[in-house]
Amino acid sequence: MQIRYFLPALFLTLLTVTVKAQDQPDQDSTGLPGDNFSLQGALEMFKQSSSPEAFEKALNSEENKVNNLDLNADGNIDYIKVINKKDGDVQVFILQAVVSENESQDIAVISLQKTAEENAVIQIEGDNDIYGEARIAEPAPEADNAFNYSPATHGPSASSPDGIIVNVWFWPCVRFVYAPAYVVWVSPWSWYSHPVWWRPWRPMPWHYYHPYYYRYNTRYIVVNTRRIPPARVMYRPYRTSSVTVINRNRVIVNNYRATRGPRTYNGNNYQPSRVTNGNPGGRTSNYQPSRPGNSGGRTYQPSRMGSGNTGGRTYQPSRPANSGGRSYQGGRSSGGRSSRAGRSRN
Repeated sequence: MQIRYFLPALFLTLLTVTVKAQDQPDQDSTGLPGDNFSLQGALEMFKQSSSPEAFEKALNSEENKVNNLDLNADGNIDYIKVINKKDGDVQVFILQAVVSENESQDIAVISLQKTAEENAVIQIEGDNDIYGEARIAEPAPEADNAFNYSPATHGPSASSPDGIIVNVWFWPCVRFVYAPAYVVWVSPWSWYSHPVWWRPWRPMPWHYYHPYYYRYNTRYIVVNTRRIPPARVMYRPYRTSSVTVINRNRVIVNNYRATRGPRTYNGNNYQPSRVTNGNPGGRTSNYQPSRPGNSGGRTYQPSRMGSGNTGGRTYQPSRPANSGGRSYQGGRSSGGRSSRAGRSRN
């Protein structure tokens, strides 16, 4: 008699465990677009690549399972471009998805700095439009490649709580981009033009993709410290967002931010930067990245950066803090061409 009651109970227990195991992947998903792009996987591809061009190919190779993004919901994976900017020993590599004929969306930016002879540090930061907040990852410290990153050797602004980070100088791509003859890589591909080797594939559901997503996490960690502050300033004028992507993910991003609360980076509250693509002269409500304000009448002027193009580019916006209103003037010159736009409101 006891066996007759015991067997059904055992069956129900096993069924419950099986259902919970099947549901577990969805519990780890935030529902944000960033669930479909592995920041750690991107760093691993950068580590294995011999050049930025090879890195771009690795990001867009189906077998690597780094990219599972379909931001424009057309049923195909989005192509990820790599755009390199350089200013002295600091470099950034912008990972940008081509969303449509007229719009692109930054997915993440890799910051790289040569700190000494045969010494370099690297981080990757996911865009807040994609991850709901700035998500930063870096290589995990190991016995043979870690060193002490202290204020005494790198300055107070570059110190970290644990003081240990990874030296990436011997990564092939790092040495390649610091070679004297290196010319910065800017992906030539667009919505209408793709490399001959690329064939888009259909994105995988989260419960199929997440084992590939997490396999890269063992060698990389998420941190709250930006170790290369000049890279953030250097990248800011180039940040690109898509209004299409923002509008499509407005609700899920707002809900995520409401549950997470304000985040702190290097002791400061983080504020998303201004949308720079697809919405000239206007803003979207609620889920619209805010414009960082300047206090005390200070003017932000990033230094000149080589882009590998003849003529170079200079970006010097002026945002004075006036009591009676705001004004913005920006100029850009390249190869003898110039443009100037002004906007004021009293």
